[in-house]
Amino acid sequence: MIAEISLYSFGFSDAKVLSKKITSTFKLSSEQLSSQDHYDFGMRAVKTVISAAGNLKRENPDMDEELICLRAIRDVNVPKFLQDDLKLFNGIVSDLFPKIKEEPIDYGTLEESIRNVCTKRNLKDVDGYITKCIQLYETTVVRHGLMLVGPAGSGKTKCYEILGAAMTALKGQPSVSGGVYEAVRIFVLNPKSITMGQLYGEFDLLTHEWTDGILSSLIRRGAVSMDEERKWYMFDGPVDAVWIENMNTVLDDNKKLCLSSGEIMKLTDVMTMMFEVQDLAVASPATVSRCGMVYLEPSILGLGPFTECWLQQLPGP
Repeated sequence: MIAEISLYSFGFSDAKVLSKKITSTFKLSSEQLSSQDHYDFGMRAVKTVISAAGNLKRENPDMDEELICLRAIRDVNVPKFLQDDLKLFNGIVSDLFPKIKEEPIDYGTLEESIRNVCTKRNLKDVDGYITKCIQLYETTVVRHGLMLVGPAGSGKTKCYEILGAAMTALKGQPSVSGGVYEAVRIFVLNPKSITMGQLYGEFDLLTHEWTDGILSSLIRRGAVSMDEERKWYMFDGPVDAVWIENMNTVLDDNKKLCLSSGEIMKLTDVMTMMFEVQDLAVASPATVSRCGMVYLEPSILGLGPFTECWLQQLPGP
């Protein structure tokens, strides 16, 4: 019912049928796919698909509505699936959208720029990995909070670094998702290497003076800047319930960071919260449902690219 009303508000004429298909996709996925910590098939996931479909509808008003919904479902869900679950998910989607033939999307300049950045940095542009970089881009468009999940050696750090450099190189050019590409500035911090007070800010118990934390000062600086430069705040460290729970208001739709001093800072549209984690074993479902997920498997790369890049760096005889 909620999905139907939301789709009507975005201008879909066949919303009744499409809303049933979207909710059925999530219901079947939650029943048939494997149970992973970073999977979420709740209402927030449905809402993200609907807003992605709305964006596509706005850009392509004459496109077939079923195809728009299929693309939105894929864009939002495919990045987080493991290889084995992806086959099952494709089966579910093809059953619900039997007559729709999906055409591959041409990412043109973005893909070209990503490959150029890889070459400059002496990295191998493996097709599967390039796809993951593009999926990360798609996720940044629909979510302001996202997680790069995967074991060590799957290329999480390079994934966002390459995408950031590729988008910066394309500054001012028209983007795939509408609008233009903007330069990207990345702020990396390790939340587990500092105390909660150093991260968010704290009161001095003796003098009652407020001292800003690293994150609060970064957010304050970003909120007052008027430029269109994209700001990615990358939390590179394990997620645990202690520090991540304070981020729930930030990851919500109202995008507000509430500090213990009583101050509330609103994030701007160019800010994105990113988390680079190995697993989400101790994260609460509330946090998982608020974030977009991009799962990277080491099997995408294998050992070949690592040895190739290492051999290229060796000095000549």
